[in-house]
Amino acid sequence: MLHHTFKKTERLTNKKLFESIFEKGQSISVFPFKVIWIETKPDADIPVQLGISVPKKSFAKAVDRNIIKRRIRESYRKNKHALYEILKKKNLSIALMLIYIAKEELPYTEIEKKMIVSLQKLQEKFSSLT
Repeated sequence: MLHHTFKKTERLTNKKLFESIFEKGQSISVFPFKVIWIETKPDADIPVQLGISVPKKSFAKAVDRNIIKRRIRESYRKNKHALYEILKKKNLSIALMLIYIAKEELPYTEIEKKMIVSLQKLQEKFSSLT
């Protein structure tokens, strides 16, 4: 049975890893997201560490940024399992950064649709690796 959870250990908290994502990471764009990732040391328990960014420049009020982050986190939590399975099969771990690049607040349904597309693109990238 799948448990749709997003534990604290799945959050990207390591500052050096956070910086190296932006320096050396690979990226794809699926509006309203820019997805940047970097491979990390294999960890069987946590194949993905996730960071979410909503720019202050686009959303001045913290309330607005937090609402968007909650929507992103929820859609990721509900749709991450296929990506996890591929990474576990390949014995890979990644640090993943989701940057919200839209200039307006999108409804949850739109965010979830685009999250699914983003995760599918990531799955394709990792399933093609040998």
